[in-house]
Amino acid sequence: MKIAHIAIWCKDLELMKTFYEKYFDGRAGHKYTNKTKLFESYFVEFESEARLELMTKPNIAEMPASTNTQFFGYNHLAFGLGSREKVDAFTDNLRKDGHYIAGEPRITGDGYYESIVLDPEGNIIEICDK
Repeated sequence: MKIAHIAIWCKDLELMKTFYEKYFDGRAGHKYTNKTKLFESYFVEFESEARLELMTKPNIAEMPASTNTQFFGYNHLAFGLGSREKVDAFTDNLRKDGHYIAGEPRITGDGYYESIVLDPEGNIIEICDK
């Protein structure tokens, strides 16, 4: 069994699609639009065949976002780059482009080397070496 995809509600669907394509080499399929439900989405596929569904529609409730306060439910996505050097370079590239680095590269208690960044809408992404 495998996870087919993970979905995220978005405020700005096109901005989020561009972010995951640009930085994570995602490949977005065609935009799906349901005019009756005012729903739009993209499936973004990654090299590993993992998929992220980015979705939008009016009247989605805001969830308080904070890297300091935890909530039950979705917490983060993690992308493995294969080396500490790649984590450092990737993190520096995101910083250079003005994205928020919520946690500088470090070795975690369970042995990962990772940084934590936020996507344009504040979702937590771990960038790790494994």
